Amino acid sequence: MTGTVNTTQELAAFLRARRERLTPGDLGLPQRKQARRTPGLRREEVAELAGVSIDYIVRLEQGRGLRPSADVLEALSRALRLDTDERTYLFDLAKQRQPDTGKPSTVPAAALVMLVEDLSPLPAMLVNHRYDILAWNREMARLILDFDTLPPGQRNSMWLCLMHPDMREFYADRERIIREGIADLRAARAAHPDDQALADLIAEFTRSEEFARAWDRHDVRVNGRGSKPLRHPVVGPLVVNYEVLMPIQDPDQRIIIYRAADADSQTALDRLVES
Repeated sequence: MTGTVNTTQELAAFLRARRERLTPGDLGLPQRKQARRTPGLRREEVAELAGVSIDYIVRLEQGRGLRPSADVLEALSRALRLDTDERTYLFDLAKQRQPDTGKPSTVPAAALVMLVEDLSPLPAMLVNHRYDILAWNREMARLILDFDTLPPGQRNSMWLCLMHPDMREFYADRERIIREGIADLRAARAAHPDDQALADLIAEFTRSEEFARAWDRHDVRVNGRGSKPLRHPVVGPLVVNYEVLMPIQDPDQRIIIYRAADADSQTALDRLVES
C-alpha cells in the first residue's frame, strides 16, 4: 500500500537517479580512465557544476532534511540537465517557487486557435496572462465586439473594460468584474516580475481611478469560473457562466468559454448567433 509522499526522500532519490543517468561526456567533462564503481557522474562533479560543496550533495542525496534554496535548485537543474518538467518536479519537491524562466509566450499555438473555433457555438477566446486577446471565435465577437476592428494594442479584455466607450455599460456588475480582473493581474505580476509589457499595462491602467482604487486593495485571486451579468446592446440583458482552461503546454495562456446561465440567456445567445 502506498502512503503519502515523503518529499525529502523522493528529492534525494530523484537527484541520485538523475546524477546516475549522466556521463562526463554528456557535460563535456574529460572521461576518467579509472573504472567507476557506480554509473553516472560522481557527486564531486555535480557539486563542482552546481557550485556547492560535496558534503551538501551528499546530505541532499541521503535525505538529511535540507531544504535547498531556489538558487541552488536552479544550479542543480542546470548541472543535471533537467528538462522543463523535471525542473518543475524538483522545485515542487523542495517546496520552492520557480523563478521566471523567461519571456512568456504571446503567440497562440495553432492547435489552440483551432480549438477556440471548434468550441462554436459556445463563445470562446484565448488570452494570455496579461489578458491580451490572442484568438476568438465568431460567437465571442458577436457577444463582446468585433475584435478585428481594434488595433492590436487594444485587444486586451481589461483595457476594453476600462477604456472602450462601448463597454462602460456592458457589465451589469462592472465593479466586481474589474476587481476580480485586477486580483488576477496582481497574481500574474508576481508570477512574471520581469515582464515589462505587463508592468507597462498596469501603469497605464492605474491612470483610471476605478482601477487604481481596486489595485490598492491588494486582492489576489485567480478565478477559474464564475458568472457575468451582461447588458448587450442588441439582445438585452443576459447572464453567462464562464470557465477558464489552462493548456498544459502553454500555461501562460487560457481558453475562456462562456455558456448561458439560464433559458432566457440561451435564447439571447441563440439570437446573436443567428443574426
